[in-house]
Amino acid sequence: MAENDLEQQIAERFREVNGDHPMTEADDAYVSGQFVVLEELCAARGLDVREARRLMLERLLPLPGYLRSDGREMVPAGLFALADEAGGAEKLGAWFVSHWADPAVGEEEWNAYLSGQYVCLHSVTPATIQRKDHLTAAVTAAPDEPDAGSARWSARLHLLIDELDALMPAFSPYDRLRFGGPTSRDTCVVATRARFPRR
Repeated sequence: MAENDLEQQIAERFREVNGDHPMTEADDAYVSGQFVVLEELCAARGLDVREARRLMLERLLPLPGYLRSDGREMVPAGLFALADEAGGAEKLGAWFVSHWADPAVGEEEWNAYLSGQYVCLHSVTPATIQRKDHLTAAVTAAPDEPDAGSARWSARLHLLIDELDALMPAFSPYDRLRFGGPTSRDTCVVATRARFPRR
């Protein structure tokens, strides 16, 4: 299959998953600072970009996190790190799912990972995914705790928020379009800090 055909298929799959939203100059600048061009990453590793695209289309590697306005496929610098750790892209799915006690939950997370939409973490691994889930749940539940509003509660809450803040990048305006509203950073970090200032 021609390289342009694979690239077109990636673009089509990406838009099926994310919708067709325009990338602004601000989006492009953010993405270029946080991610790398797939072709450049492959070249740096001595890999054939066509093979990387084939693995994406075969659901063995995640889709790009973004398509820049010039069409460039933008991926995390560590795109191949988990496959390397698992012993190859063909083994990645089973390795990934094995990190969850419930295989059904692991499969759900694997599908989410393959979508390329895990742009909410600086480093996407089973451990950081699980930690983010734990932290967002804890921050969301905090206002209902019995000692909510106390100084000790505030200290606990802000430790959670600070850890979550360190795990997540800033997101781009484009993300709020494709996710249909506020991001997890908007709700669990920015809004919660504003609603419950540190005591």
